Amino acid sequence: MPPSALALPTSEDVAAARRNIRGFAVRTPLLKLVGGPSGVNIYLKLENLQPLGSFKIRPALNVLKTMDPERLRRGVLTASAGNFGQGLAFAAREIGVPATVVVPDGSAATKAKGLAELGAKVIRLPFDEWWTVLTTRSFAGEDGVFIHPVAESAVIAGNATIGAEIIEDQPHFDAVVVPFGGGGLVSGIGSVMRRLKPQVRMIVAESEAAQPAAAALANGRPTRVPHIQSFVDGMGSTTVLEEMWPLVRETADQARPPSHHRRGGRRRVRRGSHDRPGRQGRYYLHSLRRQHRCAEARRHPRRPEAILNLTSSPP
Repeated sequence: MPPSALALPTSEDVAAARRNIRGFAVRTPLLKLVGGPSGVNIYLKLENLQPLGSFKIRPALNVLKTMDPERLRRGVLTASAGNFGQGLAFAAREIGVPATVVVPDGSAATKAKGLAELGAKVIRLPFDEWWTVLTTRSFAGEDGVFIHPVAESAVIAGNATIGAEIIEDQPHFDAVVVPFGGGGLVSGIGSVMRRLKPQVRMIVAESEAAQPAAAALANGRPTRVPHIQSFVDGMGSTTVLEEMWPLVRETADQARPPSHHRRGGRRRVRRGSHDRPGRQGRYYLHSLRRQHRCAEARRHPRRPEAILNLTSSPP
């Protein structure tokens, strides 16, 4: 089924999403980082404290809550590296419909196990075949409603609830750093910032293994890039989706890819813990430090303040 036209969520869409997720998703704290780089205040939005350890519960709940229950009788289908799939499986279980999740073969085994524990049917495919499922929104033999993990209006509105909470909790800041997998998170949070705080810079952090956002922003259009399998399995693709590009172009100011080599010695994280940042979170910290050096070079008139989204826990 071809996707419908996407647009950034309105204030009414975000308010409705906040009502839809209430009672399931946690309003996560925004805490100031202690011991960070000098000359900048960093605040951490601790989405790794969500049930299942990821912000993806927000968009998954919102998208199902906005759909006609009759459409959901045959269940739901998605393509996900794990986190959105877990969020969707959780939401589907709550409303009593089956869920099928197609995962790429490089995704963490712990995520596939988590999906099965939530009652989802798990189908593992090579990355290229998984990408085809994602872009065609279908998989032979499965007739559940396909829920795209990124390119759905209700998914983006669910992500935008994070931005609304940030502004309520910390009204003064200069930049927001978010991960980039497909653009749904920067589009959601960025929609709130563009509407209420247009001066705030939106910075996306990408894996060095795949940098489609950097390529698209540099070339002014989606550009195919190599995708290398890496330990950061929850983000990265070969291109910005065509339907997402207008939203990404409107909400993302720049992309920052940290280095695997420079991060190599800092991967000591307790597995299975939701109280520490996961692989993506550690990438964002490094990206923000790079952004801070740029701010210092411009002799910012006051201490910069930035919001860093820790979107998932270790797999």
